[in-house]
Amino acid sequence: METVERRPTRVVPVGNLLLGGTHPIAVQSMTSTDTADLEATLAQAGALLEAGCEIVRVAVRDSRALPVLPALREGLAGTPLVADIHFNPHLGVAALEAGFDKVRINPGNLPGREGLERIVAAAKAHGASLRVGVNSGSVEKALLEKFGGPTPQALVESALGHVRALEEMGFERIVVSIKSTDTLANLRACRLFSKRSDYPLHLGITEAGPPGYGEIKTAAGLGGLLLDGIGDTIRVSLSGDPLPEVKAAYDLLKATGRRILSPEVIACPTCGRIEVDLARLVREVEAFARGLEAPIRIAVMGCAVNGPGEAREADVALAGGKKAGFIYRKGELVKKVPEAEMLRALKEEVLAYIRDEGLEGKAIG
Repeated sequence: METVERRPTRVVPVGNLLLGGTHPIAVQSMTSTDTADLEATLAQAGALLEAGCEIVRVAVRDSRALPVLPALREGLAGTPLVADIHFNPHLGVAALEAGFDKVRINPGNLPGREGLERIVAAAKAHGASLRVGVNSGSVEKALLEKFGGPTPQALVESALGHVRALEEMGFERIVVSIKSTDTLANLRACRLFSKRSDYPLHLGITEAGPPGYGEIKTAAGLGGLLLDGIGDTIRVSLSGDPLPEVKAAYDLLKATGRRILSPEVIACPTCGRIEVDLARLVREVEAFARGLEAPIRIAVMGCAVNGPGEAREADVALAGGKKAGFIYRKGELVKKVPEAEMLRALKEEVLAYIRDEGLEGKAIG
């Protein structure tokens, strides 16, 4: 697999997790519960963490949530925890005093510089970080007029202006997110920002949509950035239950080769040359692979035309033919087996490869 050079950035801590530099691209999500409902929020956050979420963000919409913040922090001890606040700086200060590791702000909707200064002072006092969030719906009026709308240039100028304001206050524990629902604008803005600043970037497509289309839209908007080596943390923002966001994020990181923690199963498309029950084989191999924790590429090919050649692109591969299958390791033929034994032979070779290469529990990226 070809690799790309990671965009160099400074390193910013979020609790016990480090963003930027050469650290793994962190997967995050956001609870959809009423944060004032402590039990529901803890339950949903726990489910996200079990699914592999590494940073949990909660909305602190108003003062009703403030009494539960210390208990929420205690219930999620050790988890990088982010408060999402808007308009009222007191909410951000309260979250930081409760022990939250980061506050997500849009400085443009805070009431003047004094509100931002209060949050910065609290972040300094508690060793926390701030995420500057800019999206296409929150660009300052002056920049909209200057650039003729929420263009990539307007988004970047807005973010850089907010970053400069924080730096003037002596604060540099900053993560930046620049998001648009327009995938091309999103891509161009993040590329432009990455040329002009070395702060870590949070990647996402705002208002991507429901599961299914929302995942495709996110992949369209973020895939090019990840392949460019841009991005230090990622959220796939889907409507509804946030749990699918986590798997979608890891799948996107795997597909772009940026972070691989589990097997990638590749398979040839349906065509008239296939001489085995390929769909069944792929389902069974995927079920087998879900129980493995190793960065290995497994190929399942359904014919003897392209199968042997494409098998060279995988660590372990099966090329199924008429009444027989061929097992490959790193492009080299290992054995030929009867059709009835293909699945068993593939599984055995995968496990042997993981063992021989010492890949159990390892990761790429």
